Amino acid sequence: MSRVRAKSSIPSSFGDKVFDFCNYVVMIFLIVVTLYPFINMFALSFNDANDSIRGGIYLWPRIWTWRNYEYVFSETNVYFATFISAARTIIGTFVSVFCTAMLAYAVSRPEYKLRKIVSIIFIFTMYFSGGLIPEYLLIKNLDLLNTFWVYIVPGIIGVFNMIVIRSFIDGLPEGILESAKIDGAGDMTLFIRIVLPLIVPALATVSLFVAVYQWNSWFDVFLYNSSRSNLSTLQYELVKILSSTNTSHLSPADQYADAMGGRTRTVTPTSIRATMTIVASLPIIMVYPFLQRYFVKGLVIGGVKG
Repeated sequence: MSRVRAKSSIPSSFGDKVFDFCNYVVMIFLIVVTLYPFINMFALSFNDANDSIRGGIYLWPRIWTWRNYEYVFSETNVYFATFISAARTIIGTFVSVFCTAMLAYAVSRPEYKLRKIVSIIFIFTMYFSGGLIPEYLLIKNLDLLNTFWVYIVPGIIGVFNMIVIRSFIDGLPEGILESAKIDGAGDMTLFIRIVLPLIVPALATVSLFVAVYQWNSWFDVFLYNSSRSNLSTLQYELVKILSSTNTSHLSPADQYADAMGGRTRTVTPTSIRATMTIVASLPIIMVYPFLQRYFVKGLVIGGVKG
């Protein structure tokens, strides 16, 4: 023990200090590169549009204003579209993660004879698809056009997410499942009461992937529900706002005066783009810290039960 303590008390060499310094420099550089675009968008969204044209806005607004956000939220459908986006994110994430976890559990069981064939079939779909037109025809034949469920049903199973969850299940101690089977537990009981609590970290990770996809998706709205304004999502509404500011031949001030019912305001495509970025990103950014804590909780549960 004295030798181990003596070795641990040896001061770091010059090479170790240089290595640590380089690590700190690289990490700080990565943090700056990652955060700066978002902070710059935040500054532009709260800065006066005419003043932003001059340039020089980096980390802090020069002239504070709410006009950009007033313009974005002046669209009457934005609020209901936000509700639709939240609904599809919550429902779609829950249904997709639960069904994908069930599939991952099934193909992870060695007693399932067709698990290799089923896995190959699903993995095949990761590399090859029927294309946009066959997919549209399939959605139409399933009577999912102009319905809310077109946001949920096509993405119920995520093959990559299934592989992630299956890999986590394969790492679980087989003795726990075997002892539960001896006590008379069936597959559904094993899955819900034993497997799910042990794979919380994998479920949390997959949930983040699915939630971000559902929240940011807008192209499926354009394809399947563009004629139903009551099923539009926030992302699709923001895309339409950006398209109108980019294609309009009016001056920025006239654009805003027309949108706000005659009140003179000034916006630019750049300011609207920055505002839209903040509006679209903020909900996910607010949820992530809570999900990160859930990661840690899941790891602790998995460690104790394992």
